[in-house]
Amino acid sequence: MIALRALAARLWQQPYLLLSITILTWAGNSIVGRAVRDSIPPMTLTACRWVGASLVVMPFAMHHIRRDWPVLKAHWRMVLLLGVLGVAAFNTFLYLGVHYTTASNALLIQASTPPLILIIGWMLNGERTTTQRLFGTLLSMAGVGVVVAQGSLQTLLHMKLNLGDILVLIASIAWASYTVLLPRRPDVHPLAFLTVTFLIAAACVAPLAAWEIVEGARIVWSPGAVGAIAYVALVPSVIGYICYTRGVALVGSAVSGQFINAMPLVGAFLAVLLLGEKLALYHFIGMAMILAGIVWFTRGR
Repeated sequence: MIALRALAARLWQQPYLLLSITILTWAGNSIVGRAVRDSIPPMTLTACRWVGASLVVMPFAMHHIRRDWPVLKAHWRMVLLLGVLGVAAFNTFLYLGVHYTTASNALLIQASTPPLILIIGWMLNGERTTTQRLFGTLLSMAGVGVVVAQGSLQTLLHMKLNLGDILVLIASIAWASYTVLLPRRPDVHPLAFLTVTFLIAAACVAPLAAWEIVEGARIVWSPGAVGAIAYVALVPSVIGYICYTRGVALVGSAVSGQFINAMPLVGAFLAVLLLGEKLALYHFIGMAMILAGIVWFTRGR
């Protein structure tokens, strides 16, 4: 037990490992969402995700919530804003967006998140970037473009914007704003903060899930559907958000946001392992560009 606590304490101080775990869990979320897209309606899955995540963390968080409630109440506007932006709005607009656009378009548009973080950070906090960081961001974005376009410039040039693309862009703006504002969260226990934001997200998404049910959408229950709900409620929600929140606290919003560009790459490898998809040369070229951009961006740390 002492050894496990020591290991957890060391992990808690390793931002890049924490952010890598975050990206792995979130990429896995995309794979699971793709696998059950025909059996679980998107808003219903989102509602199950945040209600389930709230139930998972609630027993461990109640003590901290009671202790930190005066601070949470005093900063309720910021807590509400973070819950709406980073938990409710991002996932809702993303799930709605991919209903109307292709996965390739959605991945490419999400590559705008790191530069959006730099822009919003400058607008809200006066944060200035460097030539090194700008080059690293552009290099990683180009790597995402190579993966999404499957190594073909013509594929990239012939992509067309539609309603789904706009919704995904709104999701990216919401996530970038959440990342920039996250250091302003009240100084409370991480479980207290995350549980409250999960509850906010559940309250926001529940009406959308109810609307789906009214429209006739239903879950096709199976062991796979149950497993998918359990996974999204625990792994990308609880583990992923805890690691991301800590990563932002350790290295800031700009560096943490840069890791978002690795999601298409990690998702591609998980698709090979879990869905039997094939890797091509452009995957490895994109991988090299994405990783080189991240290394360049974080050089000196």
